[in-house]
Amino acid sequence: MAVNVVVVPHDPNWFAKFSRESTAVLRALGDTVLAVHHVGSTSIAGVYAKPIVDMLGEVRELGSVDARNEAMADLGYEAMGECGIPGRRYFRKNNALGEREFNVHLFAAGSAAIERHLAFRDFLRAHEDLAAEYSELKRRLARQHPDSIDLYMDGKDAFVKEIERQAVAWRRSAQLSPTREVTAAFAAERSR
Repeated sequence: MAVNVVVVPHDPNWFAKFSRESTAVLRALGDTVLAVHHVGSTSIAGVYAKPIVDMLGEVRELGSVDARNEAMADLGYEAMGECGIPGRRYFRKNNALGEREFNVHLFAAGSAAIERHLAFRDFLRAHEDLAAEYSELKRRLARQHPDSIDLYMDGKDAFVKEIERQAVAWRRSAQLSPTREVTAAFAAERSR
């Protein structure tokens, strides 16, 4: 099945959608989850994105997540297992029209994937010029490959990997371990 690639201007409502849905996800996962973070392009103001809210969850033990599949199904999520990424549990949820609305990616606390995702998000929040460059790349690729998610993703790969490399180094050099510090600073900046 071909997946149409559609990116849209940033919608500030994505932050509220994350807030509401993450509360439900936290309840469904219970004490297996330590934190849920808003990641991906919908978490970066001003960046064009596929209108799908991505959540990144830190869990105590990855194995304990499987016991919560039914609770996630009650919220409308489909459990996808690792889905090609070792050390991950992936859930997806569609809206009433059958369009993807939410993705939940769960990793064990301390996973390098958590650091990469959070560093990428925070780095682009702090570097608007690079966020704008990323946004334009996404728009161009969506126009070039409207019927191929694989070509769209392949086109972003080199840029994303380079930003991840810079972002992780930036995060470590600034000793930004608790993401709440970065998020609070971002929220304060936005309210000015």
